Amino acid sequence: MFEDSLIESGGKLKTSRGWTSIVSFILQVMIVGVMILIPLIFTEALPKGTTMFMLVAPPPPPPPPPPAAAPVKVVKQIQTDIVNGELRTPTKIPNKVKIIKEDEAPPPVMASAGVVGGVPGGVPGGSMGGVMGSILSATPTVAPKIATPQRVRVSSGVSTGMLVRKVPPSYPPLARQARIQGTVILQATISKEGSIENLQLISGHPMLAPAAIEAVKQWKYKPYLLNGEPVEVETQVQVNFTLAGG
Repeated sequence: MFEDSLIESGGKLKTSRGWTSIVSFILQVMIVGVMILIPLIFTEALPKGTTMFMLVAPPPPPPPPPPAAAPVKVVKQIQTDIVNGELRTPTKIPNKVKIIKEDEAPPPVMASAGVVGGVPGGVPGGSMGGVMGSILSATPTVAPKIATPQRVRVSSGVSTGMLVRKVPPSYPPLARQARIQGTVILQATISKEGSIENLQLISGHPMLAPAAIEAVKQWKYKPYLLNGEPVEVETQVQVNFTLAGG
């Protein structure tokens, strides 16, 4: 019986010690956890420090060197005896008289050797067979010849003054019966010899134009001269047809 009590008490002691260890371990863990959490929860703020910066301007650049002094021009006054363009007598005799030495004239240029067939005393560049004492003349300049045009245009008044033979036109009978009157204008070319060439009708009645062309073909003009040369002339010719009592 005593042994049974010992065994039971021993079992109780082992059981109470196990729970005590567990509770003790849990409490220690909780204490350690609280000790770790307290600094994390209640953190102390670090003191705010103020840092001051000073901005210092850079030093100014060194001043530029002073400008070089301008060279002083020394004006030397030349004493002269000419006053207002007139030579005056000096008031005193200078102690030292300067002698002005002029440069010697260059020696004369010797003429080049003569040419075969030349004469003594000739002029360089002269022509063979020249006359002693003659003067070389410059090469005559030839004026450029102005080109003369082959054909010019003149007014009817100028061409009328050149007319030397005028053949009157014959009045067409049908135009006379119909009492047709008027002026026929023709474009004509006068040759260098003064004859009529290339007649063309410009205006006029068709019944009067053939008679006017036939008459003008027989007209004769003086040759028109330009720069002394005869040239062809383009002009207009007017032929009037008028009936008596019309």
